[in-house]
Amino acid sequence: MFRDVRAGLLAAMTIVVAAGCGEAGRHSAAVGREGEAFKVSEVASHRGPTVAQELARLPAPPRGRRWRLAWQDEFDGKSLDAAKWEVPPDAPRRGAYWVRRAIELDGHGCLALRTFEEDGKYYSGCVRTRGRFEHAFGYYVARIRLQRQPGHWTAFWLMGSSVHQVGDEGRDGTEIDIMEKAWLDARVQHALHWDGYGEALRSAVEVVEVPHVMEGFHTFALWWTPEEYVFYVDGRETWRTRAGGVCQVPLFIKLSSEIGEWAGDIRQADLPDEFLVDYVRVYDLVNQ
Repeated sequence: MFRDVRAGLLAAMTIVVAAGCGEAGRHSAAVGREGEAFKVSEVASHRGPTVAQELARLPAPPRGRRWRLAWQDEFDGKSLDAAKWEVPPDAPRRGAYWVRRAIELDGHGCLALRTFEEDGKYYSGCVRTRGRFEHAFGYYVARIRLQRQPGHWTAFWLMGSSVHQVGDEGRDGTEIDIMEKAWLDARVQHALHWDGYGEALRSAVEVVEVPHVMEGFHTFALWWTPEEYVFYVDGRETWRTRAGGVCQVPLFIKLSSEIGEWAGDIRQADLPDEFLVDYVRVYDLVNQ
């Protein structure tokens, strides 16, 4: 997730996602395909929709095609599945540290990425599917409960080594930030970065407002086709773009928490804090 371009990219890039389902559950604003509402209990609970329930809510596939689950992790075990996820080695990261002990399963079916302080140093973590699941195209979705404290931002994103290449715009590799959350308000960011991270870097950013996104669990998704990217929050489309020329090469999944000034002053945070992920699923289009 490239940070240095933010100030110039965020102006005039906000849209609003409609909300409101009555006073009892006004934060369950999202509506899926054909107007099927996401239940209040799903927003508030650790346990979200099953694969079968989610399949019924995905965007309508093209004629003659159907959605099929290609990959998933429900985080129901006692420890992170090393066959699916790589945890980067302990190392400095943006003036703080990424460490393995920031990553754990919470015992309630969620992955927890924790941010904490020890002896004046700040720690967070990251997991990725590099070398385990690298994929092009499909519908990528994660069900997430966001962090509660300032000074660190969370993200669900796609990355690959080819992103560093320059010369074919984003077609030979794009960093796709399905969700970045640096603020403790309604704003959610989607972003694309391509042509490396040097002078040739190009980016496209969309900031949307999702009322009550800081309450409970929400789904963040991307439908990536060879022709375009379509982003969703709680089943509602929030951004449709072809910026950079759509990536045509496989990418791996990342979930991360980063410490930095973009998210505010970490010294003001009441730590530890956590970023919870109920599941990550990837669906492919196949012939009926």
